[in-house]
Amino acid sequence: MEPRSTPADLRIDHAEWLLTLDRARRIVRDGAVAVGGGRIVAVGKTAEVAAAHPAARVIDGSGKVVTPGLIDSHIHTTFQLSRGLADEVGSKRFLFERMYPYEGALDEDDARASIELAVLELLRNGVTSFIDAGNYQPHLTAEVVGGAGMRGVVARSTFDVTRSALGVLPPAFIESTAEALEHAEAVVRKLDGAYQGRVRAWFQFRGLNNSTDRLIVDLKALADRYGVGLQTHACFARDTREASLAQHGVAEIERLERLGVLGPNVLLVHAGWATDHELEQLRQHDVKVVAAPSSSLHNAYGNIVQGHVPELLEAGVAVGIGSDHASSGIVDLCQEMFLAACAYKEARENPEVMPPERVLEMATVNGARCMLADGDVGALEPGKQADLVLFDTARPEWQPLYNPVANLVYSATGKSVDTVIVGGKLLVQGGRALTLDEDAIIERARRRAPEILRKTGLAGRVAPRWPVA
Repeated sequence: MEPRSTPADLRIDHAEWLLTLDRARRIVRDGAVAVGGGRIVAVGKTAEVAAAHPAARVIDGSGKVVTPGLIDSHIHTTFQLSRGLADEVGSKRFLFERMYPYEGALDEDDARASIELAVLELLRNGVTSFIDAGNYQPHLTAEVVGGAGMRGVVARSTFDVTRSALGVLPPAFIESTAEALEHAEAVVRKLDGAYQGRVRAWFQFRGLNNSTDRLIVDLKALADRYGVGLQTHACFARDTREASLAQHGVAEIERLERLGVLGPNVLLVHAGWATDHELEQLRQHDVKVVAAPSSSLHNAYGNIVQGHVPELLEAGVAVGIGSDHASSGIVDLCQEMFLAACAYKEARENPEVMPPERVLEMATVNGARCMLADGDVGALEPGKQADLVLFDTARPEWQPLYNPVANLVYSATGKSVDTVIVGGKLLVQGGRALTLDEDAIIERARRRAPEILRKTGLAGRVAPRWPVA
């Protein structure tokens, strides 16, 4: 007797290459994915899946490379309108002369315009889930993510040290420890699990050198109580390490270890200047880490030359990848993968370091671990959420196509994304967003940018160096 078929809501048939990122890392030629109730019900050869799972809607995957939805593990969505405001500056000037004044000048309409633009660029480039780095309008990030149909982690930024060795915070950021904790907890209570569970809310302290021990310890306790993550920037430049040594007598991750807050629900961004001892602490405590190559390369932080991403990956640490912010230029995880792979090859003078398969894992299965959601996303497996990307290979950068993983990492960009599906729902088709008004978002960004530039007072610092007629 033939097995009984199980109807599906949606099926993708005849994918030229299906990169499952499942436990066996299977690649399926002429592959298919069947979706029911927003989750994957079958993955395999088209003939087998189609016979077992008739579907009301079928998408032709011919000429497409199909992957799990990409996961951007670190992005400042409210920084999207800062593109071009922080070129040729180092860590101190980047933060205290450019980004903090910019962020402090944003009103809610500015922030929404920036978030919409960020979400549009992420989605069109194949990102289905992301971790926002934290901002002062997390409710707006949640609204835009929820409306677009994506998945995202939001957080409220917290500081409680006004002055550090790096600089002085803008007045808009200044609050007491008690206020920071209260505001952060309110965001998690209100937003965690919103939009059918597609939005999660975490705790965050923006940086170690502007955070007291009490803030850090109490935020970790709250994260543990609510069962969510705690994130921060750490060891991203020589300046931050030296400031920690001057203020606290220990390096940044060592300080977190002494405070007893390292653990599997902690996400550290950059960690390029960590010591060997600190790297071992990351492994021992199953701390999650995010590499942001374009950010380091743009601002010369030294995270590639000093960093240990290859060694962390070899040790089993979950290292994701993030685009960080538009002020570094690109918000395209495909290009970030290229930079992560090739920059470490160059720095180590070793072409075998960071093969494309390892880097694609950073943007999928490792990103899922960073989001504390590896049971739900990051791979094409039955039971997981139906988050998929279809890349169009009928483009010059995809030809010839001998190894789809190599093409994806070394030659493709997000511009070759044709279709994006989240939870079984079509969000991008033919390279155009279906759940966002692209033209209106771009027009709002254009309209608000001149006023944002005026409010920051940076107009004289960001003009072209060449004469403008």
